[in-house]
Amino acid sequence: MAVNEAAAEGLGETVGEARWAALRELERRFPGLDKEKIDFQVLSEGQRGLMGVGREPARVLARLTELPPSDATTAPYPERASKQRPRASSPALPAASGPLAERVSEVLKSICDGIGLTAEVAVGEGPNGLVATVEGDDLGLLIGKHGHTIDAVQYLVNAIVLRGEENASPVVVDAQDYRRRRESVLRVAAEEAVAEAVSTGKPVSLEPMSSAERKVVHLVLQDRADVATESAGREPQRYVVVRPRNDAD
Repeated sequence: MAVNEAAAEGLGETVGEARWAALRELERRFPGLDKEKIDFQVLSEGQRGLMGVGREPARVLARLTELPPSDATTAPYPERASKQRPRASSPALPAASGPLAERVSEVLKSICDGIGLTAEVAVGEGPNGLVATVEGDDLGLLIGKHGHTIDAVQYLVNAIVLRGEENASPVVVDAQDYRRRRESVLRVAAEEAVAEAVSTGKPVSLEPMSSAERKVVHLVLQDRADVATESAGREPQRYVVVRPRNDAD
């Protein structure tokens, strides 16, 4: 393979996220590559939309200036593919009733109508509070890139329906089992970061993510004896850094 073919394009909400995605793709193709021998070119800085509508992702091209040795092309983590197999969908939750559940349904339906989405809303009793599940077609519009839109919708629903409510648990808004699937992705990313950090002895930075997603990563790795985690960067570009213990201590 020629050097000029060793390139990958990354997409993201920001240039930093797109750069990370391109880097991870090159690392997937060429395990053991030297990160100092990668050139990054910003193809587009992207455009912000309203609650995810009309948004265009940032695009970054990552290109290797020198190929790694041929004996480094064997992936060092052969179990990754099996870890990424999707699990069965979560079981249905018992239906919730009462004024709060009705209000959640009304508000979420209004939001869906406002963004031109024809959908039904089912509100269930989750282990930690109400879970509002949106059902319908074209739910990618509601979920958005990396869940940014559905996170914004969830924030809006809680801001409206919990106003004046005391001791009420936050409402979770979900669609197409996104929350569980996203947590599964984060767990795999955390495990891969541990493998890389332990193998190289260097800290590994994950992609920028929300505070809730960073919490998932921290909890997944909190009992590990070989690595430590910390959050770095500024909102909305904060991310988790996984450090080998000999680096963190």
